[in-house]
Amino acid sequence: MRLVFVFALVALTAAVSASGIAYWLNRNTVLERTQNAVLKDFRTALAERAGALPVQPRCGELQDAARQMAAGPQNYAVLLIGTDSEGKECVAATDRELLTPGRLPASLRTAVDTARPVDDANRFSHHLYWQRKEVGDVPYLVAGAKVTGGGPTGYLMKSLATERQDLNSLAWSLGIATALALVGSALLAQAAASMVLRPVQRLGHAARQLGEGRLETRLRVTGTDELADLSRTFNRTAEQVEQRVEELSAREAASRRFVADMSHELRTPLTAITAVSEVLEEEADSLDPMIEPAVRLVVSETRRLNDLVENLMEVTRFDAGTARLVLDDVDVADQVTACIDARAWLDAVELDADRGIVARLDPRRLDVILANLIGNALKHGGSPVRVSVRTRDASGAEHRCPPEAVRAGSSAASAAEPADGPVDGSLLIQVRDHGPGIPEEVLPHVFDRFYKASASRPRSDGSGLGLSIALENAHIHGGEITAANLPEGGAVFTLRLPMDASRLAGDDLGESGGVTRTPGAGDDGARGGAEGGR
Repeated sequence: MRLVFVFALVALTAAVSASGIAYWLNRNTVLERTQNAVLKDFRTALAERAGALPVQPRCGELQDAARQMAAGPQNYAVLLIGTDSEGKECVAATDRELLTPGRLPASLRTAVDTARPVDDANRFSHHLYWQRKEVGDVPYLVAGAKVTGGGPTGYLMKSLATERQDLNSLAWSLGIATALALVGSALLAQAAASMVLRPVQRLGHAARQLGEGRLETRLRVTGTDELADLSRTFNRTAEQVEQRVEELSAREAASRRFVADMSHELRTPLTAITAVSEVLEEEADSLDPMIEPAVRLVVSETRRLNDLVENLMEVTRFDAGTARLVLDDVDVADQVTACIDARAWLDAVELDADRGIVARLDPRRLDVILANLIGNALKHGGSPVRVSVRTRDASGAEHRCPPEAVRAGSSAASAAEPADGPVDGSLLIQVRDHGPGIPEEVLPHVFDRFYKASASRPRSDGSGLGLSIALENAHIHGGEITAANLPEGGAVFTLRLPMDASRLAGDDLGESGGVTRTPGAGDDGARGGAEGGR
């Protein structure tokens, strides 16, 4: 539409300008040609007919001269005004209804009657004057002159109706030509759009599809112009991108298989090593004091290696999209208490949670999330660590005890939404410590896999996978985990989960009621502050 408008505007401007100039030039030419022919004939007739009369002609002689002058080829009316021998003014007119002394413009009569000084530059005291006027919407040429050397004064009135009709016909022709130019410009714009803009639009649409991941997108190429070359370049680029993505996907799949296979292969010898290390740990007190530190180091590193293998297998499940939810009704306060008690953290953790907050979640994955968040706060933050449980209703208001509308199994319970804005029927669990907080440069990477905040301490009890696994378990529920520093000091991790993940499970249901989810980029990480999350 913009192209059509621009073409039409340019064509209209050009056509109107050309038509205006053509009309103006033709009008001047037509009027000047008619005017010059009439004035020349009038001057000649006035000199021959009126000039041959006596200085004081009789009225009859004046009338005959007027009829003779009007009988010429130019067909104009004549008015002669003279004075006879008795001093009486005599008026002779060929058309007394059209041309009379009263119809003559006063300015014209004044100019005709005024004598001009005679000198070298002006040899005649009287000149021929003319002007145009309308009488009853009809244009006329009116002219007048006085016979040199004394004699009558002559006037003419010539109708310009024919010339006006010719000019009106010309104006109509130019108007029709302008309209045709306007239509032609619109058709030309449409053709240009078909040849130029539509291929560009198709190219833009194909580029958007390619950006959305439809790597099989291709353009149909016709012609040999620049747009065709651009389409061929796009197709070649899309083909190369598709091949590259396939290669990267194959490498990624091979890498995931390698990690999974390696983790599975490591589990068998680790099981045996773990059993031996447990026996050694039980007998550590009776061993030689020189050997005891080495035994305890072996036991500690064996446990660390076992945790790393388990974490790698869990990450592999997330990457492969095989992680599943097994939903159950969970009393959140009991779940948090059980997580803390199982790890002997009761003395170091404060719990602010009311009984009766029931959510339909995966209890095992919720335990993994809580264990990583609380353990991370204990390891890298400062005591005391406080865990608070709240709910948020559809209006965004938080409650210590959830209303019936957001309890598990209620008809008003809704699926989880991203935690960027208000989440209807959501569970909020905050884990706060009183340590130094998370450095600002570490905060954006706190959930990155294997990220260690301190490069000087690459070896630690943690693998750098704990927070990333916690985040993946939150995502599979349709929730989110965010990290921030508090103004009064310390860090706070906020877990947001839906009160009921049944709708999510219903959308992507796997076997046994499970739900699978493929994690997005950046859904992994480690706790900043010291060295990394568990």
